[in-house]
Amino acid sequence: MPRLQNLLTTATAVIALSACANTPSMSTAPNLPWSNANQMIVVTSADWNNVRGTLRRFERSGEDWLQVGNAEPVMLGRSGIAWGMGLHPAQSDGPQKREGDGRNPAGVFAIGPAFGYSATAETSLNYLPMQATSWCMDVPASPLYNQIVDSRNVGEQAVEGSSERMRLDLQTKGDDRYKLGFVIQHNPQNVRGMGSCIFAHLWGNPDKTTAGCTAMNELVMREALAWLKPAARPVFVQLTDADYDARQAAWQLPARTDFR
Repeated sequence: MPRLQNLLTTATAVIALSACANTPSMSTAPNLPWSNANQMIVVTSADWNNVRGTLRRFERSGEDWLQVGNAEPVMLGRSGIAWGMGLHPAQSDGPQKREGDGRNPAGVFAIGPAFGYSATAETSLNYLPMQATSWCMDVPASPLYNQIVDSRNVGEQAVEGSSERMRLDLQTKGDDRYKLGFVIQHNPQNVRGMGSCIFAHLWGNPDKTTAGCTAMNELVMREALAWLKPAARPVFVQLTDADYDARQAAWQLPARTDFR
């Protein structure tokens, strides 16, 4: 009987060791929320406080990521970037995004609808034509926080206090920053005070920072919108260079060797 128990103990130990040996490492974890994404927009910046970044687009080919088009400059928030709330797990090794901090959210995010001033746009994304009555609610106490709404539907009182008028051209003649863009789905649960109304949109000029959005040349935006396909489950990645390199394998991001 003792001999049988020894054999069982040994067998159990072998099974346990085998199970440990077969546990996937973080670098190959298959259960990331974006593991089935076949399109990825990647924005990298030099550090947390840098206001300039570089945008690249990638498509998945088998197990590899292939860059589409050229690397393009973008402008970031006036204060740089900070960890946001998206598809990635919470991160604590850096600044945290808050309402009004002037920082872009860092992390991995779903891509929401496109929007713009025209009735239609060349994109496969769901498109929202903005009206004079369109607002994005950046008031943390509002039940409509972090949502694009139409005051004709929710009432004028419901949008009081918002500073995010979606037809900037009607507020300031010639302001085309929201002429074309798409929603970066930061803070999808609309947690009060954690940051709202995060977009990719056109820049006012190549040196003008934003309040926390990613701004780019109009041609770059049009190419991105025409390329994005909902069926490809696209995601938007925004990280500092150091954080990108530290998480590239674990988060299944394009390798630096894929950059050009």
